[in-house]
Amino acid sequence: MLNKNDEAFTSQQMSEFVVQGMLEKKASDVVVLDLRGIKHAIADYFVICSGNSDTQIEAISDSIEEQVRKSSKQKPWKREGFQNREWILIDYVDVVAHVFTEEKRAFYGLEDLWADAKITLIQD
Repeated sequence: MLNKNDEAFTSQQMSEFVVQGMLEKKASDVVVLDLRGIKHAIADYFVICSGNSDTQIEAISDSIEEQVRKSSKQKPWKREGFQNREWILIDYVDVVAHVFTEEKRAFYGLEDLWADAKITLIQD
């Protein structure tokens, strides 16, 4: 929640903070799915990346939360997957970060499920 002295950030800016957090820990295959043009989408953006190990996946997730908190003072609404560290989801309501192992990412295929989204590949 925002305090009266906190600045409100757009969902696009929040997605950029998430990307920065991912890149800080060398996440691979970072993509941003812009869902704003899709009727009944559950968020404005999905930001998706892969990590090479459960340790890196946890580090990427921690970096996302740190970057978002530092940049916007926002805390996640919900976070899941920290026990298994195969697919960590960090939900900022309008922006949802997904940090996958390569195997889980291929299995769930979020990019295919949301193929109508505008997909932007982030070059590191």
